[in-house]
Amino acid sequence: MDRGPTIFLGVFLTFASAWLALVLAPYLQFSDLQPTAAEGGDEAYPQPLAGLAAQGRQVYMANGCLYCHSQQVRPKGFGADQDRGWGPRRTVARDYVYDKPILLGTMRTGPDLANIGVRRTDTDWHHKHLYYPAVTSPGSTMPPFPFLYERRQIAGEPSFAALKFTEQEVERLPPHLVAPEGHEIVPTEEARALVAYLLAQKRIHDLREAEN
Repeated sequence: MDRGPTIFLGVFLTFASAWLALVLAPYLQFSDLQPTAAEGGDEAYPQPLAGLAAQGRQVYMANGCLYCHSQQVRPKGFGADQDRGWGPRRTVARDYVYDKPILLGTMRTGPDLANIGVRRTDTDWHHKHLYYPAVTSPGSTMPPFPFLYERRQIAGEPSFAALKFTEQEVERLPPHLVAPEGHEIVPTEEARALVAYLLAQKRIHDLREAEN
């Protein structure tokens, strides 16, 4: 007896049921999610990224940041995310209404970034961290991104945006990344956009579904 059609049907039903459960069901459940009114009558949450932060999202993806950093705070009982200070609550589907694609991430070689804009509000810190991570985080295994910065000769007054390293921080820099006398290191448009994107990561608004 030829069991080919039976086997084919079984395989098809297996994949079809998986697709229904993992793709179609979540789509039907979350596709109509909308921003919700925030507490106190403020503007709705979330808000779509705009301007420099929206450009920074593209820089974030282009440089593979999502391969080492997640953007999801797990609920209590599934890890120590909230104990680490990565967020006051778990993240939920509504947090990502405007994210296309959603950058949840799959690894945590580095810390979760869902609320990095709350934990680290210093623009200078982010730029120095991107230029050479071990400057701000000794022992960091994060790769440096000096190509996002321009080394140029100072003409007149130093640029307000130039990276300002302390003597101790300069000692942590490899010699080839230290600006020679009379030169400065200035963020490019891509670097400024990436930092703007990181500072915009603030998933802290109270949401009813996050309490479940």
